[in-house]
Amino acid sequence: MKSAELFAPLLAWYDEARRALPWRAPPGERVDPYHVLVSEVMLQQTTVATVRPRYAEFLARFPDLATLAAAPLDDVLHAWQGLGYYRRARGLHAAARATVERHGGTLPADVASLEALPGIGPYTAAAVAAIAHDVPVLAVDANVERVLARLFAVTTPLPRGRGELRRIARELPPAERPGDAVQALMELGALICRPAKPACLACPLRARCAAHAAGVADQLPRRTPKAARAARFATAFHLTRPDGAVLFRRRPADGLLGGLVELPSTPWLEVAPRDPEAEAPAATAWRRVPGTVRHVFTHLTLELELRTGRIDDPRRVGVEEPIWCPPGSFDSLALPTLTRKLLAHVARVG
Repeated sequence: MKSAELFAPLLAWYDEARRALPWRAPPGERVDPYHVLVSEVMLQQTTVATVRPRYAEFLARFPDLATLAAAPLDDVLHAWQGLGYYRRARGLHAAARATVERHGGTLPADVASLEALPGIGPYTAAAVAAIAHDVPVLAVDANVERVLARLFAVTTPLPRGRGELRRIARELPPAERPGDAVQALMELGALICRPAKPACLACPLRARCAAHAAGVADQLPRRTPKAARAARFATAFHLTRPDGAVLFRRRPADGLLGGLVELPSTPWLEVAPRDPEAEAPAATAWRRVPGTVRHVFTHLTLELELRTGRIDDPRRVGVEEPIWCPPGSFDSLALPTLTRKLLAHVARVG
């Protein structure tokens, strides 16, 4: 299939069906590359409905790339609360700082320079280049993967089939309106070529779709079965001092929930700790809170018990750089959803 055969009918459909999204420029207007970068990073593994209000809040707090680059990482993580996958926030912040250092605060237009920035992978680089600068390149996200797999009847299961889909994408550089062409493919995947029950009769590419012709559109793309999530267990500690402030600690910058603030806990292990109080942040009369808190990450399920206690002398805690915060100021901390679940459980049950 030639590029023009794909994009001519697709763009005609897009001009009529495109949604008005806060990060999408009106027809004929140029979009701010920074806005594209923020939206594309937020939309990775997160729905449009979730991102829509958070995008506006984030831009209000960090209206341009220079402001984001100058902000402390803790402020960025705080603004990212509830969006999950905090590695994206750290990467976005690092990309902003590197852009200021290397490019004078202006995002480069070419894919190679964008991909050389920390926190920006091949997809995000291609999306920013195409949407913000009309570079003729296809950005391949999950929606575009699905559309291409069906158009060309690619039966190799994902993730192994991604190489074939990216090869197809490289052979289809959109010569006309590259930015709109990329967004049109994404929009088609979101509105018509859906994961389940694709609306093939409404698809502008139906006559060119090999999977539709074979009657297998709803079976593609195929996927290699996912491995079962690992199970991990731990005990968290809710420690207060006489003025009611609660003890927190900061997680290491690298790894899961990196740089965020949490209640102290035992390590996350394959079996529940036999003597969790041996690893408590202070020696006190700990009380077990009834029930457990369960949290699901992409690759593991974590189940935590809770202990609550009180200490008269906050200098006796065994936490490096302890963070004490009164309950009324919890919103000032960069707390992941897991920590908020634990605090809610203590407030409800403890």
